[in-house]
Amino acid sequence: MPTPTPPPPPGTPPPPRRQLLKGAALTAGALVGVPLAARPVAAEPASSSAAPSPKAAPYVNPLVQHRADPHVTRHSDGFYYFTATVPEYDRIILRRSRTLAGLATAAETVIWRAHPSGDMGAHIWAPELHRVNGKWYVYFAAAPAEDVWRIRMWVLENANPNPFRGTWVEKGQIRTAWETFSLDATTFTHRGTRYLAWAQHEPGMDNNTAVWLSRMANPWTLTGPQIRLTTPTYDWECVGFKVNEGPYVLQRNGRVFLTYSASATDHHYCVGLLTAPDDGDLMNPATWTKSPTPVFASSDTTRQYGPGHNCFTVAEDGRTDVLVYHARPYKEIVGDPLDDPNRHTRVQPLGWRADGTPDLGVPVADTARAEASR
Repeated sequence: MPTPTPPPPPGTPPPPRRQLLKGAALTAGALVGVPLAARPVAAEPASSSAAPSPKAAPYVNPLVQHRADPHVTRHSDGFYYFTATVPEYDRIILRRSRTLAGLATAAETVIWRAHPSGDMGAHIWAPELHRVNGKWYVYFAAAPAEDVWRIRMWVLENANPNPFRGTWVEKGQIRTAWETFSLDATTFTHRGTRYLAWAQHEPGMDNNTAVWLSRMANPWTLTGPQIRLTTPTYDWECVGFKVNEGPYVLQRNGRVFLTYSASATDHHYCVGLLTAPDDGDLMNPATWTKSPTPVFASSDTTRQYGPGHNCFTVAEDGRTDVLVYHARPYKEIVGDPLDDPNRHTRVQPLGWRADGTPDLGVPVADTARAEASR
């Protein structure tokens, strides 16, 4: 069992977001998510009528203001679904539109709220919406209301075909090998196997978080070994905090690409890249190659800073890959970056190099008002 950490003396300020949490490893093997008492949360209804997809409009950036850690998925119903971290860290929101540009003005629905006390009561971070085996799932991070830095990963489930309807049921915490700081869960399938990638602190490691990978027994339960894909080793991954977090997978051109974010959440925040061959064993760390330099970083030229926590989607043509991420339009931040609400959701086409690797480029500049009004 983990060794409890004694409470700090009265008046001690809260630890930083990615503090090193102590704990001992649990027994290896199949690791089971713990269901909670039934606390279904009914989502607000929304129309699900189908209609032909309109022609895509030019991207306007920022796409959605004051929304960090964005996740956009294009479903087979023709809609783009959008969720993200809100500055209050107290709820999970959902938007949808038939175009990416339409997400900017789409109605926003609260599908779940933080508990007033106990687990899932604080720091509601980085939700992702996934469709798995005919049901909708939201993966997110949260902490107890009484211990706001004891952040862990949690799962919601909705069996309704329309995620704005039906009931969001709390499936419980995703249990990993250690009861330590963990967040940023994402799921994907490769050659018929479902995986979870996430960020977590490993006891005894001189870092804040590394990125991990495991197979899944079901959408809220890990099974088998858990492997470390990357831990901060380069200088650009260790500015402010030693952080690798926010993993996301893109499978193209005979390879599996996994992006992740590194360093503190100020202008040093940037994106790194891991690459594995499509026919390789993803659970073998030696299969993965780590790029020695960041593939996406702040730009003084375009005045976009701290780009990261990205995902990928596809444009309305069904072919063009699109990069979705957050960034701030200024470099200097007063106080804790986590208290600054101006991480905005942004989108831009994803390029590809001749060798088949992704070219994220630089974060594009904000759209000029005159251009946006055309």
